[in-house]
Amino acid sequence: MTSIRAQHVSGPPIQHKNKKVLRVITRLNIGGPAIQAVSLTARLKAFGYNSLLVHGALSPGEGDMGYLLRREGVEALKLQSLQRSVNPKTDFVAAYQLYRLLCDFEPDVVHTHTAKAGALGRLAARFYNLTHGRRHPVRIVHTYHGHVFDGYFGKRSTAVFLGLERWLARWTDRIIAISPRIADEISKRYAIGRSDQVCSIRLGFDLAPFIDIDDNMRHASRERLVIPDSTLVVTTVGRLTEIKKHDLFLEMAERVCSSRQDVLFFIVGDGELRDELESRVSALGLESAVRFLGWRQDLATIYAASDLFVLTSRNEGTPVALIEAMASGIPGISTDVGGVRDVITSPSVGSVVPFADAEALAGSVLSLLAAGTAERRAMGMRARDVVRTRFAMDRLVEEIADLYGELIDGE
Repeated sequence: MTSIRAQHVSGPPIQHKNKKVLRVITRLNIGGPAIQAVSLTARLKAFGYNSLLVHGALSPGEGDMGYLLRREGVEALKLQSLQRSVNPKTDFVAAYQLYRLLCDFEPDVVHTHTAKAGALGRLAARFYNLTHGRRHPVRIVHTYHGHVFDGYFGKRSTAVFLGLERWLARWTDRIIAISPRIADEISKRYAIGRSDQVCSIRLGFDLAPFIDIDDNMRHASRERLVIPDSTLVVTTVGRLTEIKKHDLFLEMAERVCSSRQDVLFFIVGDGELRDELESRVSALGLESAVRFLGWRQDLATIYAASDLFVLTSRNEGTPVALIEAMASGIPGISTDVGGVRDVITSPSVGSVVPFADAEALAGSVLSLLAAGTAERRAMGMRARDVVRTRFAMDRLVEEIADLYGELIDGE
């Protein structure tokens, strides 16, 4: 691919005064897309972009990251009609409301995040350009924070969604993928968009709360969570849904517990599979070894108390929890999916194993637990150094500002 621009900033970002961005995301559920949408809305003001963030309704049982709006000082507009599930009536209403908003706000850029917002937002922007384009055309940008073409739906539904994405790409000015691997999959494997439309821009985060974790905080966190001194902690964080494959995490835990009895497993998150997973823990006889902690806003405390982080997903864009764990100085172990290798860049900072291989996961966990505290800590410090530079928030904001500037200036 000739157009992947993982590092396309050659100088200071292009400055634009009083330019407007309409940012649309399906919902502010827990995860990387919500963090990025809120953070970009807040921080692009410094580059002259006044943004309006539009989001939809949460699905039942989802964790809510709406608190980020207050923390970042962002005012947002909620459209109740914008929902994750497919519903022709509410989807039509949402698309029309977005179109009317475009007419009133007259943005220079429409930037959509996640699949449903990407579909309805781009449809609204296309219709806006057809009706208002001569007077005030809008540039259209969509970010793939991963994709739904593997592991989410059956073959027929996947084919329909893939056809829709190819169609939407026809009038999208720039398609952003959050890792080079995702960009390759979008452009080459799934043939979405032209080569000159697709670029790769890594995510960025405020990692300071995790980078600041030190030995004193580790000790205090373990006391707060009532973890015995001799116990080792293996943690995973994510929605309790099929795509995250927590059943694989439990298979790994069973194998580890058959070899040693000093390991505690934390499952942080919630979702529709919680009851099923808790029943699975009982069936495996792991009640004393596995703790379900639900959604937590004190993730720094959880990571500080952990020795290893494990991700068992079937599909990922760029896994936020893995980045946070590594910033906390914890080695990561993950299935080899999506953009994971853009985070675990070498065996010196963690391990990547084949998807669905519980034996390989358990082997990696046991190997790192046996390595000892000093070796794990050294690996964790190397992991911290990797993510603190690769996933810096300032770098992301500058690259997005530069991209908007190029599109507005017609480059």
